[in-house]
Amino acid sequence: MALVVGDKIPEFSALNDNGKDFKSIEIIGKKPVVIYFYPKNFTPGCTKEACSFRDSYEEFKVLGAEVIGISSDSIASHTKFKNRYNLPYVFLSDPKGKLRKLFGVKSELLGLLPGRETYVIDKEGIIQLKFNSLNASKHMNKAMTKVKELTTI
Repeated sequence: MALVVGDKIPEFSALNDNGKDFKSIEIIGKKPVVIYFYPKNFTPGCTKEACSFRDSYEEFKVLGAEVIGISSDSIASHTKFKNRYNLPYVFLSDPKGKLRKLFGVKSELLGLLPGRETYVIDKEGIIQLKFNSLNASKHMNKAMTKVKELTTI
């Protein structure tokens, strides 16, 4: 069952890009959070998407929001990806697709490509935006618009 707008994010944990345990309860429900699922590190679309979140990261921080990228890539791959492109936010490794399944992120292109989906969660832990598009360039702007909307109410 896929999570939809209005759902509360269930608790989850995963290893972050430093190989440490990330527990959602430490951040979800405390501040706005942008979680974006993407197919693969170092691919052109995914790099463009990651860098667009990087370039707007300070603005997300000023608005009190955190950004988290999730893919099936290994911790080592995430570390290299972050270092190569100076990505300042957290990446979570989801090698078995446990988080994709929890959120209900669908595969694209006849199941050949992991889906690209962005969630904006408010400070109560409720999904306020669920955006699915293979077009990597649209995700950050959709997320920023929703975070601004949530933080100016």
